[in-house]
This record gives sequence, structure tokens and C-alpha cells, in this order.
Amino acid sequence: MNYKELLISIYDEAVAEQNYSKKLTQDIINNINILSNKCFNQKGVFTVLVTLFVYKIINPKQDIRKHQKQIKGGFSGRTIDTHYITPTLKKLGLPSMAESGWLSRSLEQPYPYTLKYEGKIGNTEVKTAFLNLIDNIETKSLNPKYILVELFKKVIEIQKQNITTIEPIKNSDILTIDKIVILLDKQFSHDYHTSYGSKLPVIAFYSIYSILINELSRYSKCKLKKLGSHTASDRTSKSAGDLEIYKDENLYEAIEIKLDKEIDANLLRIAREKIIKYNPTRYYILSYIGTKHEELQEINNIIDEVKQSHGCQIIINGVIPTLKYYLRLIKFLNNFFIAYSNLIQDDTELKSIHKEVFQNLVKEINDEI
Repeated sequence: MNYKELLISIYDEAVAEQNYSKKLTQDIINNINILSNKCFNQKGVFTVLVTLFVYKIINPKQDIRKHQKQIKGGFSGRTIDTHYITPTLKKLGLPSMAESGWLSRSLEQPYPYTLKYEGKIGNTEVKTAFLNLIDNIETKSLNPKYILVELFKKVIEIQKQNITTIEPIKNSDILTIDKIVILLDKQFSHDYHTSYGSKLPVIAFYSIYSILINELSRYSKCKLKKLGSHTASDRTSKSAGDLEIYKDENLYEAIEIKLDKEIDANLLRIAREKIIKYNPTRYYILSYIGTKHEELQEINNIIDEVKQSHGCQIIINGVIPTLKYYLRLIKFLNNFFIAYSNLIQDDTELKSIHKEVFQNLVKEINDEI
């Protein structure tokens, strides 16, 4: 059995609710609960753990703490992850990184994953759980499959809890640009007390661009890059912005969207670096909050300098005004609303509260009928 087949068979056991909890100590179960609850924020840790445990099952004599070849007696965990684990996790709909968990700086350090590992995994509780589970496998001869099945069961349970069916608009004729903009404004500004709210405007613009590339001559023969993980850093995602449009295999436009950050000069400097690296013809920076007025002159200077030295036009604007303008350009408002609703409903990074708030706002519109 190869890595892919093994991972799928373990997932199938989890779906069938095979119970291995009696073979595990309470400490191990507690660590599984910690990782499952944080796996959508700590996808790198989750992916690396899955890779190590799958590898251990097939190669039982290998010390999986030695996750790199440059470590004496080690192996290349990243290679196994990139070729087999991450693609299979994506296929199964489980949390995964863009390419590999080992692209995270905190996990790629060339030191064994012992209890004293110094890599700076952001959440100390997650780090402790991660290292303790690996230690249990290597020092107590525990079957890694037991942990993976129980871990997957918890993740699947969380995913099911996060499923929300969005009620459609009962009468699309009542939709107006103002109604949609008011709804989006309320949704973006809601105090969710949790992460990933910043992905909402990104999904909104993705929905609009998915329509615009088929309706506007400017975007003839263009392709919208698939919406990626909102947790991926620029380094790991290898992207110029939150959204990217390609024409003839070349980056045509990039859009960077900020929900809770002003457009300031530093943001423009970062954009300049990306423009030099990725070479788009237009670069949009949109902020829900707006622009830092005291830095407006410096911002404009950078925009002019980039235009003259590179040729790329940087465009800055607010999220809501830009949405309102783009909605005027599409032929049928309901096409946007359907696309946006489906993406909100199916997104695995958004929490249930994000979907419930949206559902309530849709209900308000339906109640007007």
C-alpha cells in the first residue's frame, strides 16, 4: 500500500467511525482534541503530523522526529508531503497547505521534532500537543493509525458543525445594488470575535471577477486564479495578491484586499516589491477602512514612481465603493448573489458564525417580500 492509498484508508476508517480511543491515554486524546480544534488555523502542523504518521506506518523503523535528510538518520518529510500527502488531503477535503506543511518557517528548521524542538510554532498549546504526539509514537511504540483515525474523526465532526445551508433569495427581482452593498457592509463590519472575517471581502471580489472576466472585453481570454487559503503567507502561496487574473499565462492584474488595515505607505512598498517580482499591468489595493491620509503624499509618490519605472498602474480605493462600482458593471445581480452565496456556504475556512450572519442578512431581504 502506498502513501496515498494508506491515507485514504485511514480517512475511510474515520468516516466509518472506527473507535480506537480505548487504545489511547487521556493525555493523547487531549492532544488530539487540541490539534483538531486548531487544525484550520495551524494547517502546517496538521499536515506535517499526518505526513510523519503515514510515513511511520509504512516505514516503522524510521525515527520520524528526524524529518529532514540533512539530519543524521533522517528522511525527507517534505518530499513525501508535497507528492502524496497534501494532494490527498485536498482531495479528501481535509485541512492542507498550498504545497507542503514544511514551507512554514516554524516547521522547516533542521532539527529533530523532539520535546525540546525550538521552532516557533505560534500557538504554544498546539506545539506541545504536536511534539507530545510524535514523542508518544517514538518512545511508546504506539500505532500511529490510532491517533490519525481519532484525529480525522474530530476534524470531520468540526467540518459537519460548520456546514450551513444558505437560503437563496426568493425573488431576484427585488435585488438592487444598494441592497447588496448594505448587506455586504453589515456582513463585513460584524464583530465576529473569531478569525477569518477578513476573507469575506476577498470572496465577494472573487465572485464579481468570476463574472466580469466573462462579460467585459478588457478581460477577454483571461483566467481568474482559483481562490486560495486565506492563511497562506505570500512566501508559501507565491501570489502577488489575494486575487490574481492571468492573460496568456502572464499575470495581468492582482488585487490585494484589507478588511481591518488602512492603506499606508508601507503597504505600497510591499506592493512595489510584488510588482517587480510578478510583473502585473495593474495592481489594486482595496481597504474597508480607507487610506491613511497623513501618508497620502508618500503613497501617491510611490504610485507615480512605479508607473514611471515599471509601467504598472497601482489603484487604491475603498472596498465598499469598489464593490458598488463593479456591481454596476455586471449584467445580472442575481448571478453575483448566487456565486457569492455558494462560496460562503462551501468555504471550509470560514466559521459557522460567518455563515449564520450572512444567512440572517439574506433572511431580512426575503422577509421584505
